[in-house]
Amino acid sequence: MSQEGSAAPDDDETAPAGDAGIGPSRVGSTGVGPGPGEITPDEIEPSEFEPSGRFGVPGRPLRRSPFLVGFTGALGVLLAYAVFLGLRNAAGILVLVVIALFLAVGLHPAVVRLRRWGLPHGLAVAAVTLTVLLLIVGGLLALVPPVVTQSGQFVQQLPGYVEDLRRNPTVNDLVVRYDVVERVQSAADAGTIGRALGGVLGGAQLIFGTIFRTLTVLVLTIYFLAYFNRLRDLGYALVPRSRRQRVRLIGDEILTRVGAYMVGALTIAVLAGASTFVFALVVDLPYPFALAVVVAVTDLIPQIGATLGAVVVTLVGLATDLPVGIACLVFFVVYQQVENYLIYPKIMRRAVSVNEVAALLAALLGVSLLGVVGALIAIPTVAALQLILREVVLPRQDSR
Repeated sequence: MSQEGSAAPDDDETAPAGDAGIGPSRVGSTGVGPGPGEITPDEIEPSEFEPSGRFGVPGRPLRRSPFLVGFTGALGVLLAYAVFLGLRNAAGILVLVVIALFLAVGLHPAVVRLRRWGLPHGLAVAAVTLTVLLLIVGGLLALVPPVVTQSGQFVQQLPGYVEDLRRNPTVNDLVVRYDVVERVQSAADAGTIGRALGGVLGGAQLIFGTIFRTLTVLVLTIYFLAYFNRLRDLGYALVPRSRRQRVRLIGDEILTRVGAYMVGALTIAVLAGASTFVFALVVDLPYPFALAVVVAVTDLIPQIGATLGAVVVTLVGLATDLPVGIACLVFFVVYQQVENYLIYPKIMRRAVSVNEVAALLAALLGVSLLGVVGALIAIPTVAALQLILREVVLPRQDSR
């Protein structure tokens, strides 16, 4: 990527006629060597996004006649409306693209670390992808068997629950008083069966849709990881040359912060899951590994994730035994204090220094816009906006 953001704009006039459209002159203003503050040929990095000059010299802009201005404005309005319709229709796919980009930015530091250890780029991307797949498969293997087992046990014991209810005088009195049996029989008509069938088909569509979206995010993440540097350079190449260096510095800092947030969030989630696993083994909770996975996944959600995981484990403890449930409640209250005041500040605040009020508001706004995905990307987004405000917007306001 060219780094000629510091070259003077007037250097274009000194370029030979055959090099017009390629870029500023590579020599100093005297034509002999580089002048003060100018870039030498050794400091210029070639870029695949530089114009080749094989298609001639760009001509002068068209004259701004009133007809041309009005026609261009009308086309702009139509184009803006078409873009709005496209974005509205492709909102679901765009959300998947945002998730994949966020994951790619977060996983890119791992690829860079493997490259420093000597692995080729393709093998580094494959190793990171395989690790992510193993984590996903491990989580599913931990969660699916308990859910299937508990559901099967509930179906098997359902007739016994119904028989126990029928033996209860109070329940029988309510059944007779409100004609529950007749209401159930009248509700079991063709319409009810059709709605039930529609619900089954809707559930199957939801399952296959979730699988499709997961595979789409996975494929996009692999693609973004494989071509991360080229995509980043393409984004910087779209910026005017005079501002490219500054945009590159700020953009790289934003990418670094997002990656650091991803690594920090995963570290905190793993610590929470490991602590829950050890505690579940100590108090003899059922399915300790599955509960640890639930706590680790929910802990990735800012602000409310740790509380959700604690509620799930506490409910399982209460269903097992009352003292065990109370022990779960005490454990998570203590652990969340340790996480909030010791673990989180040391891991996260060095990566993304974000005000707590801004983080809470961003998480709530992200949940309202994109659900759980919005909550996940809320804090790094606020960190990026905070950096842009401090380095770009506020200095421009102070200079006026």
